Amino acid sequence: MKREQKAAVVEEVAAQIEEADAVFAVDYRGISVPQVAELRTKLTEAGAGFRVVKNTLTSLAADRAGAEPLKEVLEGPTAFTFVSAEGDVALAAKALAQFKRDFDVLGFKGGMMGGEALTVEQLGALSRLPAREVLHGQLVAMVAAPITGLVRGLNALIAGLAIQLKQIADEGLLPAGDAAPAAAEPEEPAAEPEEPAEAQPETEQTDTPSEGDDEKEG
Repeated sequence: MKREQKAAVVEEVAAQIEEADAVFAVDYRGISVPQVAELRTKLTEAGAGFRVVKNTLTSLAADRAGAEPLKEVLEGPTAFTFVSAEGDVALAAKALAQFKRDFDVLGFKGGMMGGEALTVEQLGALSRLPAREVLHGQLVAMVAAPITGLVRGLNALIAGLAIQLKQIADEGLLPAGDAAPAAAEPEEPAAEPEEPAEAQPETEQTDTPSEGDDEKEG
């Protein structure tokens, strides 16, 4: 490989490291070309890629990208999986771990995520996590249930309060300053002028004693 080509590879790998959400290093000894093709298909589904680069060039790329932890795994045949920001870190780690179980190749060597080094044990733990879509579904289910209950509770509270206020207003227990309907209540006394007509029987009752008086006079 010519110097210009090596420089281009270093630039490309450095860019991949900088743009990746996570980088996994694996030992690729024993893997066949057809297996690499199959692995790349699975990793693509996780938003990740697979690349084999000479350790010397990867070391230069790591220096350029400020990824010192990656230099610590550059012993023996080393390949890298780059998980994009839109990819699924857990799903990519799961694909590598499954490949290891199926074909006894691609042992984890370490990696980086969020600028921090990843150990072999941490990569194994990542591979056992549910995929991001599963985690999202679980999170939505956990959050949605309380929200649904809260909304229902608030709706019931508002409805109950409205009913109580209406009952209070109907009973005329709201202060006049707080309830506009109270201003219409003074119109009811308009019926009071009819009371003198009902008082007329009292006038007739006063006539009865006068008749009694006439009898006494007789």
